[in-house]
Formats: sequence, C-alpha cells, structure tokens
Amino acid sequence: MQGTEGAATARLSGVSAEHSTRARVARLILEHGPITAAALGERLGLTPAAVRRHLDALLAEGMTEARTARPRGQRGRGRPAKLFAITDAGRSAFEHAYDGLAGSALRFMAERVGEEAVTEFARSQVAGLVDRLRPRMSEVPADQRVRVLAEALSADGYAASASKASLGGEQLCQHHCPVAHVAAEFPQLCEAETEAFARILGTPVQRLATIAHGDGVCTTHVSPHRTPGPAARERAPGLSIPDPAQPPAIHETIDTSSKETGR
Repeated sequence: MQGTEGAATARLSGVSAEHSTRARVARLILEHGPITAAALGERLGLTPAAVRRHLDALLAEGMTEARTARPRGQRGRGRPAKLFAITDAGRSAFEHAYDGLAGSALRFMAERVGEEAVTEFARSQVAGLVDRLRPRMSEVPADQRVRVLAEALSADGYAASASKASLGGEQLCQHHCPVAHVAAEFPQLCEAETEAFARILGTPVQRLATIAHGDGVCTTHVSPHRTPGPAARERAPGLSIPDPAQPPAIHETIDTSSKETGR
C-alpha cells in the first residue's frame, strides 16, 4: 500500500514539475517573444528535446503560435528558424481573475458618478508608481531612466522592456497587461498610465500601441531627455520633472502600424 502511495505521489510531483516548467516556457515567450526554441533552452537550461516537448504542448493548447523568422542578410541553405510567440489565448491565461468584477465596478461608477470618477480612479491607481519612482529618478542618469521604469513595471507584472528607438529617443514595451480586458472598455486606464510615464521620466511620451486596443504589445515612445538650462536647474536641481499639478506633455496617438511587434 505504501509503495502504491509513493508511486502516486511521485507521479503527481512529476506532473506538477512538468506544468511548472511549461508555465516558465510560456512566461518567457510572453516576455521575450517571438523567440526561438534554442534561445528558450539556453535561458531555462533545458535540452532541445525538453523544450520541443513543452512547445508542442503549448502549440496544441493554442497558447503559442509558430512563425517563420525573416532572414537577415544572405539566406543560408538550412531551414528558416522558427519563432514562437504568445497568442491572445495564451496572454489571457495570464490575465487577472477579477477582470469581470473590476469592469462591473467601473461601469457602476461611471453610471452613478460619471466618467470623471473613472478618470480619477485610474489616476489614483498609478499614483503609487509615480510616488515610488519620481524621487529615485533624480538619482538615475537620463539614459537609464526608461530601463529603471521597465524594471519597475516588470516587477508589477507588465513584462516590460526598454530599447533605443530607431528615429531617436527610446521605446518602452509592455508585453503583458494585467488589466487589458478592462482597459479595452475604459481607456482612461491607459491614459492615466501614459500621464504617469511622462511625470516619472520628466520628458514627453507618446503611446503608439496598446494591448487593450488589440495590438500585440503596449508600446510607448519616450522623447530624448533634454538637459535643463541654468534657470531650470535652479528651480529643480538634478532633474527637471513636470509639476504634477500641470498636464503632462503626452500624445495619446495610436499608430496601427506598430500593431504586430510594437516596434
């Protein structure tokens, strides 16, 4: 009897470990995809066979999809590499379980109090991020601030990354949005977040794409940070950050050309 129980426990532990590893594979695809199987194996320390097993399962479940990598430079003789990307179903699996409740609460608020109450609520939700990061930004070099913001957003579950923009400035990408379903109905959530980014970074930002709008990635362009002149430095030593009481310099324009990759 004890032998049977031990075998059952071992099988359950194996299943649990298998699901845990598969979840890590899916999370990496969400955060870094589209990505190759080889890159996944390197990051997770898995053999090619193990990676392929998890990828096949995720593909069968509709959590991921395979794409053909576009060749760069001269094409070799081998097959084009496959890239694995998260699907809408896969992204939804990471969404918060209380989306329905949050949407109902905001609809109730909008009907009973008005749309302005929803806007005020949205701003209050990101106020903590602003309060937490603005003092820190005064000690961070201008060329590192977007990276610091991306790290803070990732810690909050947004799977964010920072990179240089081809036309100047930087690009902040959020590969996951815990409130995407609610934000699709209440864009005030995205607008408040964009305002917060402008205040935190102290420079104009422009929202190019959002997951809530149907894009694959939330993408925000951050204008180059201009060094303040002597008069501005006297008013705000170390960092020129917009006054929270003043409207931030943002452009909430959705560019559908950035839909697929956010680039």
